[in-house]
Amino acid sequence: MGESVTPRRISVHQALGGGPVADVLLWKRWYASVGVLVSATTLWILFEKAGYNLLSFVANVLFLLVVILFFWAKSASLLNRPFPPLPNLEIPEEIVAMAAGIIHVYANYALSIAREIVIDKNFKVFLQVVSGFCVASYIGSLCNFLTLVYIGVLLSLSVPLVYDKYQHHIDEKLCLAHKIIQEQYKKIDDAILKKIPLPSNKEKKTQ
Repeated sequence: MGESVTPRRISVHQALGGGPVADVLLWKRWYASVGVLVSATTLWILFEKAGYNLLSFVANVLFLLVVILFFWAKSASLLNRPFPPLPNLEIPEEIVAMAAGIIHVYANYALSIAREIVIDKNFKVFLQVVSGFCVASYIGSLCNFLTLVYIGVLLSLSVPLVYDKYQHHIDEKLCLAHKIIQEQYKKIDDAILKKIPLPSNKEKKTQ
């Protein structure tokens, strides 16, 4: 008889896209991962601890870059040396179309949530959005945006690697936590949310 085949799990590398970004996040290209970590730490120390200004930092870097390229090109023309190897300074149309498509998807998703709250009067979605804003406000009161980005870089370089090594144990704990959260949410839904009166379809039509 046919044997039951267990569903094959997707590896973390495949879930992250399987490209160079996945290699960096999983430390398969350790030199690139170290470079990202050192760069992020250096920038965080410069802006957060040393009090360096982002605008002045960018202006000074661009100033040095323009001066170096200018004198390099002048000396190359005088000494018959090769000019500085500049890449093709153009943004491909594919990247612009991809970015516009991503913005379009997220904008429509945000508008659909706003429609459910304002027009459909979905109280569950309203609670989810308010809870998300409260959590974001609380996190923002603990640290500034730059520190939050740095923490995100540290987590992106550590969480995928840990999950890749201990995927089975973490999945078990996550499934258990998901069941507990679903049970608690069902209790709150039965005790509070379902008792809140919502406008019926007839009332919407009369309005």
